[in-house]
Amino acid sequence: MTLPPLVQTLESALYADDLEAAAVFYGGVLGLPQVGRVPGRHVFYRVGPSVLLIFRAAATEIPGQGALPVPPHGAHGPGHFCFGVAGPDLEGWRKHLERHAIAIEADFLWPNGARSIYIRDPAGNSIELAEPRLWT
Repeated sequence: MTLPPLVQTLESALYADDLEAAAVFYGGVLGLPQVGRVPGRHVFYRVGPSVLLIFRAAATEIPGQGALPVPPHGAHGPGHFCFGVAGPDLEGWRKHLERHAIAIEADFLWPNGARSIYIRDPAGNSIELAEPRLWT
């Protein structure tokens, strides 16, 4: 039997203990539109056709919490998320991040010539802004 194709990433999750700091970073600095929020549990953002879920891990690890039968989950330690950015826009993003005193951990070209910029969010997650051609 041939499996039907998986067609896209619909949502991805990162974890942060301080959701207020995450909201300032993702909604304020990065300008993502917020699509959901439950104080002390999560804040969600639209990223193109997908959603970035920021959870407080302690609030999602307990089985049977909430009105929906979502299994418990959570992660500890830094995760990684990569935003696709058009190549000509990366320099503008670098300047924007520097104006907000966001440290640039790395800014380099991959062997295929695609550029990536790496920063950290307030929870320590590794956030990458990269040209989509990185994976083509």
